[in-house]
Amino acid sequence: MTLRRTATLIAEGHTLLEAPRWHDGLLWTSDFYTHRVLRWDVARSGAVEPETVCIVEGRPSGLGFMPDGELRISSMLDKRLLSWDGSRHEVVADYSDLVTGPGNDLVIDSSGIAFVGNFGMNPEDPDEALPTSLLRITPDGTVSVAANDVLFPNGMVIDERAGVLYVAETFRSRISAWDYARGELSNRRVWTAFGDDPGSYNIPAATVAVAKMPDGLALDAEGMLWVADAKGHGVSRISQDGTLVEFVETGLSTYAVALGGAGGDELYLCCAPPAESWNRFGTPRSVLMRCRVDVPAP
Repeated sequence: MTLRRTATLIAEGHTLLEAPRWHDGLLWTSDFYTHRVLRWDVARSGAVEPETVCIVEGRPSGLGFMPDGELRISSMLDKRLLSWDGSRHEVVADYSDLVTGPGNDLVIDSSGIAFVGNFGMNPEDPDEALPTSLLRITPDGTVSVAANDVLFPNGMVIDERAGVLYVAETFRSRISAWDYARGELSNRRVWTAFGDDPGSYNIPAATVAVAKMPDGLALDAEGMLWVADAKGHGVSRISQDGTLVEFVETGLSTYAVALGGAGGDELYLCCAPPAESWNRFGTPRSVLMRCRVDVPAP
């Protein structure tokens, strides 16, 4: 039987909140269309207002932290990985010659190796997503292809205890997994699929055809995944055999999730209306929500 919960609103009035990360007792997110990286003191009582950490002219997406705490940011439009030292950006890597679409989410392992996704857009047809590459970027900025034939690689998490990398392929409506060891990937497989692969990746058509659009991911201490759904109205907790174990209702599409809080048992959700239904540039309707859960972060 699926356990059902309801999230509560804690902040609103943003363009598109994404890439939530819990770090150093605070929640960090991107807000795409204001080009800001935000930091939230969610432990404070009352209305939650973020602090602007930095502005990313190329539009920030994925966030991650190096072993020494340095913030690294996926800069979407110029396809770069940036670092932020508290006062200025440095370019860690420029991968614009390797991908056709904007940079997307990222994950960084305990050694500082980053995996970065991208939209894989057809440069001749912005409505078409093409199979693309998942990139590996070492701490010194060396870029290589970690995996090919991934479609719209989006949310990612690494379970270093189990040695698995999980990647949401949004328009294939599935989560793919690789065995993971010291930055190397092998044994690719479909971890769970939410319906048939539509086969055609015209984005407006695929958005209608697929049952679920898996987006951001969060891993818990039992090795289960919280899966955001950019088409639905909540977030699902999925077991290792693909079973829906819990569902958190948001009433909005959920683009990204993170476990955090003092005990690691607070689920933070970046939500907004479905992408095709509103003007993200002109109407700030993205919100931050929260729900307490039973199983904390690893």
